[in-house]
Amino acid sequence: EVQLVESGGGLVQTGGSLRLSCAASGFTFDDYAIGWFRQAPGKEREGVSCINNSDGSTYYADSVKGRFTISSDNAKNTVYLQMNSLKPEDTAVYYCAAGSMVVDPTRGYEYDYWGQGTQVTVSS
Repeated sequence: EVQLVESGGGLVQTGGSLRLSCAASGFTFDDYAIGWFRQAPGKEREGVSCINNSDGSTYYADSVKGRFTISSDNAKNTVYLQMNSLKPEDTAVYYCAAGSMVVDPTRGYEYDYWGQGTQVTVSS
C-alpha cells in the first residue's frame, strides 16, 4: 500500500521557521520525484518545490526561492521542506506528492500519489 504522510505543520509567527516531513512507503522511493504543493482557502493549488530522487535536481517556485529548502533522506524514504522567513501568505495546507514521470513539477496531474496534507499557519 502506497502511503505519503506529511507532518510538521503548525502555527508560527511571521519570520519563523517550520520543517515539513513527507514519509513515503509502498513504492521505490529512489525512482520518484517528490513535490510539495500548497493550497490556501479560495486559491488555486500551487507547486512549491520538488526534488527528483533519481538525479537530485530540485525546483522552487519564485514565491519561496531563497526561503525554502527541499531535501531527501533516501535511507528514511523521507523528504523534508525547511521553511524559513515565513510570511502570512505562506499560510496554506501543504501536500506532498510522488510521481514517477514528472516533467513539470508544478503540474499536479503528473504525480501518482498524494498525502493528506498538513496545515501551516503564519500569523502576522
